[in-house]
Amino acid sequence: MTEPDSPIAPPHAKPADAVPALSVVVPVHNEAGNIEPLISEIDAALAGRIDFEIVYIDDGSGDGSAAELAGLRTGNARLRVLRHRSQSGQSAALWTGVSGARATWIATLDGDGQNDPADIPALLEARDSRATPKLWMVAGVRRKRRDSTLKRLSSRIANGIRRRVLRDATTDTGCGLKLFRRDAYLALPFFDHMHRFLPALIRRAGGAVIEVPVNHRPRAAGASHYGMWDRAWVGLVDMLGVAWLQRRMKSPVVEEMDD
Repeated sequence: MTEPDSPIAPPHAKPADAVPALSVVVPVHNEAGNIEPLISEIDAALAGRIDFEIVYIDDGSGDGSAAELAGLRTGNARLRVLRHRSQSGQSAALWTGVSGARATWIATLDGDGQNDPADIPALLEARDSRATPKLWMVAGVRRKRRDSTLKRLSSRIANGIRRRVLRDATTDTGCGLKLFRRDAYLALPFFDHMHRFLPALIRRAGGAVIEVPVNHRPRAAGASHYGMWDRAWVGLVDMLGVAWLQRRMKSPVVEEMDD
């Protein structure tokens, strides 16, 4: 696992009286063309259901993403935009977005449009309807993956190895559609690529994770940033690091002494 070169300073939040019930956090890198349709779908899925904000993090894009976000921000009071001056990776972008978000609960989506915002209400319903102690995360499980055969196969292999090594009981850790407590996420150890292991890290910290089937769609615009072999080696090192963290975790039983 690799630590960031320097801490990421959380952006200033707005006054407490403006706190929404949900923050939808979307990290993007070179996703021009996918941004406006996804924001419209988020608005359509949540407007009238819950008070929410949308937090986009532009991870140093070199295409038209920054300009597209700037134009959309002027016409959407719910949209907030944060930007990295240079590309720092998905985990860093996600951390920036969550730390800058204002709601107690965070919903995350991949910026390529393959996650369906219409599934967010199902995650909220699962959170509210299940009597699960210390429920800190609701994780999406993609049905009928709309990816290439190579990507589906490599993902299936990686998920199988991860489940055996980490014993995290997670079906699809790579699904970008998740709902979780902001405070629980920010208390996790930060490292590059940590977003691939969030359910395991949440369980390590003592929280519960439940899974909900969600839709998955083909990419409508842009090109995939997925690379099998470069990610495989990095993912192996990170997985071993998470396994080390699991072994080093202590969970003492705390009792308060009476007077």
